[in-house]
Amino acid sequence: MLIRDARPDEAGELTELALRSKAHWGYDEAFMASCREELTVRPSEVGERRAAVAERDGRVLGFTTVDGSPPEGALGMMFVDPSALGQGIGRALFAHALTTARAAGFHRLTIDADPNAEPFYRAMGAVRIGETPSGSIPGRVLPLLAVTL
Repeated sequence: MLIRDARPDEAGELTELALRSKAHWGYDEAFMASCREELTVRPSEVGERRAAVAERDGRVLGFTTVDGSPPEGALGMMFVDPSALGQGIGRALFAHALTTARAAGFHRLTIDADPNAEPFYRAMGAVRIGETPSGSIPGRVLPLLAVTL
């Protein structure tokens, strides 16, 4: 597996991967439609968001973004294709995101986690610091986590 910088021309592929990954948790069509805008990756954002992809044999299996400006930022997006879950891709992407963040001068990253992903992030060393409103679903709150670098 190779982790590399994402390319702007992959934005559509990353968006579709994010939607597949989110849908894996059993969310219905209305929920997914509400999330589409928030899960859309635009070509112009790829570099700015420090997007990285995990690929194997030329196939993108996951991606992550490190958003914001030091000293505090966010793990903005992290998704693994459902067909590749349990293969260590999430762990490798998370470690890569932390390395990227440290190199950029971040001291802490927050994570607005899907409730289904919270156990993964906690296993990776993130701690729950509260809740945050969903950017897509009015009235829904998400676990707010943080990892100190």
